[in-house]
Amino acid sequence: MLQQPEFWVAVAFVVFMAIVWKAGAFSAMGKGLDDRAVRIRTDLEEARTLREEAERVLADYKRRRDEAEAEAAAIVEAAKADADRMAAEAVAKLDDFVTRRTAMAEQRIAQAEAQAASDVRAAAADAAVKASEVILRETLKGPAAGAMLDKSIAEMKSKLN
Repeated sequence: MLQQPEFWVAVAFVVFMAIVWKAGAFSAMGKGLDDRAVRIRTDLEEARTLREEAERVLADYKRRRDEAEAEAAAIVEAAKADADRMAAEAVAKLDDFVTRRTAMAEQRIAQAEAQAASDVRAAAADAAVKASEVILRETLKGPAAGAMLDKSIAEMKSKLN
């Protein structure tokens, strides 16, 4: 057994391990592994915290996006309602304008008709007075006829006007 190389390799290994253990390498390795485990736990906890924070931020952004979309939809609806209201007001104003213009035109036409009728009456009255004057001058003769003619012409003018 002392002649076998495996035995001496095993003895050297045990001696080497004893020296390493005595030098404190195992405790340093254990401490290093423990420190690394603590660092990994800390990193995992930090990653979990960051993930939770990212999820909260994502949820907040989604909520804000939904609110912005709802606000945009409300603004669009309000704009459509305003446009419809303005269009209705414009139509009403146009109808009112057309109605007023039509009424003014009808009033002007009525005034023109009344003026024309008045002008025709005045012309007819003047023509009737002149015709009466001519007829009465030809039928009545003398000074009494002249006075009577002037009196009847004056009466006729006042009655016709």
